[in-house]
Amino acid sequence: METTGGFTGEGLAREAAVLQLSSLTQGEALEIDLIAQELGLDRKFPIAVEVRMKDWIVFHASLPESTPENDWWIGRKARVVNLMGSSTIHERVIAEEQGIDWHATKGLEEEFYAIHGGGLALNVVGLDLTGVLIVSGLPQVEDHLLGVEINTEYLARKGEQQ
Repeated sequence: METTGGFTGEGLAREAAVLQLSSLTQGEALEIDLIAQELGLDRKFPIAVEVRMKDWIVFHASLPESTPENDWWIGRKARVVNLMGSSTIHERVIAEEQGIDWHATKGLEEEFYAIHGGGLALNVVGLDLTGVLIVSGLPQVEDHLLGVEINTEYLARKGEQQ
């Protein structure tokens, strides 16, 4: 079966396990967002990026050429991650693999919940979902891959890359 980005649910679950953090403080959340800004600005991506600790917006940046619509997407993606504890693309791919309408199955409105790439769970070892990294402004697979790159770079800078 063809899935968005050619991802598999199993592969995305493995990816999430590799990207687990040892901790997530407010300062660390800011470090993650600064990496996101750095990468976005260097590549001239028209994105908005946000890091949350659950529902608390710790940092948000709207880079040049992003739009207010990106904020709408960010909110929708963040709701999915906070509800499910996994990335938005993971939820999408699982639904595709199962052949189900995610929104109908969950009883949620698409207007408020987006299973499009770019929302990543910031899971702390032993604590699970502690925060959310959201990228919006690129095609959904690219949003997801940039989020993975941001998290990977953060782990590398902390010396925690697995």
